[in-house]
Amino acid sequence: MRTAHTLARPLASAPAATLAAALSRPRPTVAQLAQLAGGTPMVAVDNLVAGYGGMEILHGFSLRVARGGSLCLIGPNGAGKSTVLRAIYGLARVMSGTITVAGAPVTHLRAEQKLRQAGMAYVLQEGSLFADMTVEENLLMGGYLMRHPRDAAAAAERIFQRHGALAQRRGQRASVLSGGERRLLEISRALMMDPAVLLVDEPSIGLQPRYVDMVFELLRQLQQEEGKTIILVEQNARKGLAFADLGYVLVAGQLAMAGTGGELSRDPEVGRLFLGA
Repeated sequence: MRTAHTLARPLASAPAATLAAALSRPRPTVAQLAQLAGGTPMVAVDNLVAGYGGMEILHGFSLRVARGGSLCLIGPNGAGKSTVLRAIYGLARVMSGTITVAGAPVTHLRAEQKLRQAGMAYVLQEGSLFADMTVEENLLMGGYLMRHPRDAAAAAERIFQRHGALAQRRGQRASVLSGGERRLLEISRALMMDPAVLLVDEPSIGLQPRYVDMVFELLRQLQQEEGKTIILVEQNARKGLAFADLGYVLVAGQLAMAGTGGELSRDPEVGRLFLGA
């Protein structure tokens, strides 16, 4: 039976000394993370040290997600959650450690190589669309690595067939879209190359509740119906943990707790700190 593994009690507003003392406890082992994930690992991160320039943000971070599984990263601001995604995708400096996708080493591949060779796509936080370009033009940007323009056009048509709301606005500028429609377009653009792994940074940020539900329903369909492996960072911890198979709590660039999404949702400390319980 998969059980939560705790190494610290993450206190969002605790003094640095308190956090340092908590993080001195033993962290979950890779074996524990693998047991928690179950199945064959699709994404494996081992002892990752990463950051920006000379600044180290992640300090020996490890991760396991099974093929077709989902993982939600939560934690206080500045914990390094987005840096995990950026390091996996090649947008943050990896100083040491390894990253594998489907058993293949991808640690030092560039972002475009990870998209083409490893089947990995990254959905940035809000604001990544080209406002003066049309919906269709923005969508086609997601197929820039395809061999022929007709392949990108065919992929775009498949997405338009699935999402009538985007199809109706295909010739309109992205600037006129609602927040939910923009997020739908950003996720759809990342799907143009049909990635096996989807990294999603703050999918619900700035959205009205009905659009939050729409976005998470789309992610659910991508995982359950298309077998996508999804790793997301989510500020709405309750929503993220309800969606994901697994949850990790990050504090100060280290893993503070790992469990199933349901286990973390029921954990009193997680509830007090992140769920408003």
